[in-house]
Amino acid sequence: MTTFTLFHVVLSLVGIGSGLVVLYGMMRGKRLDAGTALFLATTALTSLTGFLFPFKGVTPGIVVGAVSVVVLAVAGMARYIRQMAGPWRTIYVITAAVALYLNVFVLIVQLFEKVPSLKVLAPHGNEPPFVITQGVVMAIFIGAGILSVRGFRAGISGTTATLRKAA
Repeated sequence: MTTFTLFHVVLSLVGIGSGLVVLYGMMRGKRLDAGTALFLATTALTSLTGFLFPFKGVTPGIVVGAVSVVVLAVAGMARYIRQMAGPWRTIYVITAAVALYLNVFVLIVQLFEKVPSLKVLAPHGNEPPFVITQGVVMAIFIGAGILSVRGFRAGISGTTATLRKAA
């Protein structure tokens, strides 16, 4: 594994780990500002460094990377420019969850391509073990996204109400 590939993989794993923490925080109504910055930065760098690998033509990985960059741009704008005001809170939560999902999606693809015991189960990436795994992960992220929208709205609103009562 080259140094650049290792750097890309580490960025991806840090993005996934910090993203899971941030997603859990959103479910509980917590902002986790430092974790959010780490998640958004490492996930964006993961997508951007992915474009630096040699490639011939447009591949599914390039498409996922491009979608991820757009989703992350919207998440960053919702979080930092629009300050999650009004509908931007929900937009932020949804785009952050989608960006994390896309990173996990690519991780699963890579695991099925690189880990011999998984490659045997799905050598072409369209066999039932791969499809079922991706389907289950997508369902988990949809559920977590819904819980995050509800929890983040309730948690932040509850914090605002508590601050008003204290004042």
